[in-house]
Amino acid sequence: MVFSLELDVWHQLTGLTIKQFANFLFRIFSYIYDIFVSMEKLTLQEEEAMLAVWQIGKGFIKDFMDVLPEPKPPYTTLASTVKNLERKGYLVSERFANANRYSAKVKETEYKKRFMSGFVNNYFQSSYKELVAFFAKDKKISAEELKEIINLIENPEK
Repeated sequence: MVFSLELDVWHQLTGLTIKQFANFLFRIFSYIYDIFVSMEKLTLQEEEAMLAVWQIGKGFIKDFMDVLPEPKPPYTTLASTVKNLERKGYLVSERFANANRYSAKVKETEYKKRFMSGFVNNYFQSSYKELVAFFAKDKKISAEELKEIINLIENPEK
């Protein structure tokens, strides 16, 4: 009975039937799963380095060091981290004299999609509905914001 009441409220807020929403989630899960399983998970240190790379674009270790927040890691630590990111397939390098210039092979948006998939899988039993319900119950998302999300789902090109 409680579940039925929640579904009625969900339908009133979004205008989507459960079947429409389930179909949408299936497509999202399939897309994210395809991306997520193909790459190794990053450590916190690697994520920080990737944020610097995404911010700079193409650059050398020193360039990335300049944009990292304090406390900055030692130069050699960052250089090792960047080499690991290249080995994992997140970065590509070009040789310039005696130094390598690195750039992102994985786009920031792709990584965010993979991260969110892992987050939802680990904390919300692979259910985006549970994620949205968590924020709704905690009053972190309004009915108006839910309507905006539904509009983005129904009209992704706008």
